[in-house]
Amino acid sequence: MSELRKERIVDDTIINEALRIVEEANCRKILLRILGAVAVAIHSEDLEYIQRRLKRLGDKERRFTDVDFAACSRQYGEVRKLFEDDLKYTADKFILMLHGRSRLIYYHPSELFHVDIFFDRLEFSHDIIFCSKHKESRLTLDLPTVPLADLVLEKTQIHHINEKDIKDIIILLLGHEIGDKEYKEIINAKYIAQILADDWGLWHDARTNLDKVKKSSEEYLLSALLTREESKEVIEKVNKLLSYIDEEEKMKRWRERAKKGTGKSWWREVEEVTR
Repeated sequence: MSELRKERIVDDTIINEALRIVEEANCRKILLRILGAVAVAIHSEDLEYIQRRLKRLGDKERRFTDVDFAACSRQYGEVRKLFEDDLKYTADKFILMLHGRSRLIYYHPSELFHVDIFFDRLEFSHDIIFCSKHKESRLTLDLPTVPLADLVLEKTQIHHINEKDIKDIIILLLGHEIGDKEYKEIINAKYIAQILADDWGLWHDARTNLDKVKKSSEEYLLSALLTREESKEVIEKVNKLLSYIDEEEKMKRWRERAKKGTGKSWWREVEEVTR
């Protein structure tokens, strides 16, 4: 069996295991949803040919080494029981001590990959909130992943964005329409705009990254990684998303922070904690 075939089998195994975990959680009424690259793959199965052309399928190495999940802290105990008692995953004790109830890391029983669970919010360059005391959890809006709008926010909040994340955004845009409501397989641009209108730092990085997506799509056209039609579609959808962002009325907190501009750091430095 070729090395590529082996890696693809491993990647498929990881996706299937992520889906199984969500199903097991759902049976126990636990809100657990997939984030990150695995979520993008689940939403983009019919675009594999574009992902392969963009060299985003890991032709020379595994595509996935971990699975990211979002959960609500009010179900912290149930999540731990699910992974430790029922699924027999091994907890990373260092992460347990370091992050307490905000984050957990577990290792697959065969150490095939690890699982990263974020409670209530993603805390990287900026915060992306999934659960709060005052609103219905975003995790109720889609299954088995977080909503598409949250996936876009997850990718665009990265201050030091890399090419893999840019390609994931391109795939999400090519596979989905831009809208203003929470419909499955529709990117809710209105929600994204509302979140950015209250956080200048997040707005700044998201807008910068969307401009990078447009520039990259033009470069990928020149290098034949995207067709002319695909590049044009990406640019049009980014522009549509940006129009929602620009037209949304900015909140007081956004306006106050905007006065300071880039003279003061507007993002959180992120360190890799997986060991």
